[in-house]
Amino acid sequence: MSELKQTIVVMMLALILSAIFCRILIPILHKFKFGQQIRALGPQEHLKKQGTPTMGGIAFIAAAVLACLPFIQVRYLPVLFSLVGNAFVGGLDDYLKIKRHSSDGLSPKQKLLGQFVIAVILLICLCMWKPVTEWGSLRLPILSDYRINISYLFIPFFFFAMLGTENGANMTDGLDGLCSMVTIVILGFFTAASFIFGEGLGVPGGAFIGALIGFLLFNAYPAKLFMGDTGSLAIGGFVAMYAIQMHMPLYILVVGFIYVIELVSTIIQVQYFRHTGGKRFFRMAPIHHHYEKGGWSEVRIVTVFSVVTLVLASICLLCIL
Repeated sequence: MSELKQTIVVMMLALILSAIFCRILIPILHKFKFGQQIRALGPQEHLKKQGTPTMGGIAFIAAAVLACLPFIQVRYLPVLFSLVGNAFVGGLDDYLKIKRHSSDGLSPKQKLLGQFVIAVILLICLCMWKPVTEWGSLRLPILSDYRINISYLFIPFFFFAMLGTENGANMTDGLDGLCSMVTIVILGFFTAASFIFGEGLGVPGGAFIGALIGFLLFNAYPAKLFMGDTGSLAIGGFVAMYAIQMHMPLYILVVGFIYVIELVSTIIQVQYFRHTGGKRFFRMAPIHHHYEKGGWSEVRIVTVFSVVTLVLASICLLCIL
């Protein structure tokens, strides 16, 4: 079976499994009262979401991994480990929030430490596979025929790319269907790029796209299930590792612009607040809440952010064809 056929098969399989797992998971999470804790300082409209089952990322993560198993190859293992490893860190954060009946789980330092440990393990595995200087050869966005070799600077860059993407995806997960929709488009681009450059990573990309589509059936507005940090950190870890294995992490700055602006807006808000004695740069951060406070509906924000991602992904795709 060709790689394209395998990719289509695993995409459909992951979609079906994800939808089934979500359907099974919702009543279980309700039973054990694994409900979302809403921040009191957040948008008031979100208070009605209090108690909506969270940790739904378990469903699409399990679906993606299981769908890959019939066609598993060694090259798939880094992205799958990044997916599962970061899901564990996010899952611990979600569990503590539920246990404490609070919107605070792991401290920011504890969460970053967990992500860092997963990244260290991944970097060691990559360097055992190929020399670090080979991983440092990066494809340039738009100018796909050119590469820049950052050599041993790849090591600090790797941590920047991994942790930045993970936390960018985490910040994007704040509205029903937002992180799922944006990520489906991002992974659509990278999966297509895998075929164009012959990287042989179509199967895990297709599996994760299918799993997210199945999850979106329950996560679209009004959401019946939230992914939690279990899902959002796993998403960021998968996207970052997927791009790194194809020597394309710089493309995340363009195709993953929404991840970037969500993270940057939060950093700006925090720093501005600290240095101005409590003033705010945005109405609220991350930036999707800024537009929400400005009167945009959740559906409108998700649509606009998804369209922006689609346009940027299309431009990048045209440049590598």
